[in-house]
Amino acid sequence: MTDLMQERAGVAVLVCDPDGPPIATECDALDLIGAAFLGATVVAVPAERLDPGFFTLGTRFAGEVMQKFVNYRLRLAIVGDITAHLERSGALRALVAESNRHDQVWFVPDLTALDARLRATG
Repeated sequence: MTDLMQERAGVAVLVCDPDGPPIATECDALDLIGAAFLGATVVAVPAERLDPGFFTLGTRFAGEVMQKFVNYRLRLAIVGDITAHLERSGALRALVAESNRHDQVWFVPDLTALDARLRATG
């Protein structure tokens, strides 16, 4: 599968291929943002595509990526099981909990959960 534009719960979502290139730099994140400008308002990125540094908050990579999406007024959904990362970092647990309380960046276990979130927020 390649990255696909899909309508999910009535919202245009760029669903990224789990086997696509890793997202390891701000430039990689900007490439996704550029692809989303074809009509998506949400970008769903499989957690396994994110460089492990994303989940190590001391690298600041997560903050840089998240801020890019906020600046371009796109919602970002990190999709997948990040339990192992959460077990190692209280700061990451706090970031995920805080992000999921708002509407810009979500951490969801799968696309079904993303669909539910999209239906709830519109």
